[in-house]
Amino acid sequence: MTGQDRREAIIRQIQKSEVPLSGSKLAAAYHVSRQVIVQDIALIRAAGYDIISTNRGYILNTVRSARRVYKVQHTDDQLEDELCAIVDLGGLVKNVMINHRVYGHIEAELNVGSRRKVVEFMDDIHNGKSSPLKNITSDYHYHTVIADREETLDLIEDMLRERGYLVKADC
Repeated sequence: MTGQDRREAIIRQIQKSEVPLSGSKLAAAYHVSRQVIVQDIALIRAAGYDIISTNRGYILNTVRSARRVYKVQHTDDQLEDELCAIVDLGGLVKNVMINHRVYGHIEAELNVGSRRKVVEFMDDIHNGKSSPLKNITSDYHYHTVIADREETLDLIEDMLRERGYLVKADC
């Protein structure tokens, strides 16, 4: 089981549980140390899940259950506007993906769910850490967006369409 598989299983287990789940119980269930579980919980929180640590274990405060993939295209100058608009409507930009004609599917985790995270991401881009992945595919790219419900994703889709960022997905 990969770390990502384990974290997804932990999320499902916490969501289904009616009682707090201790780090020790989770560690035993997945045959890892309690410290690995603590790190997994930190990564799960970074992905937008509101995990609360209690003295009896972990509970999920808010479930982000709806997710949708959008195909978009925009310039570098519009990147910050796109991300801010998504998070302002309650979305978490989970990743960015491209389909390169030579290299195939390329995906990078973003986990941008607040304006603060947008600023940090944009600072990394502007400071030359890297350039946006979309630049190698004529600005075409995909985002997986997670939200609390489908209606939120509908609002995000409408906004992307209104701003001219949404591209009709290939069928």
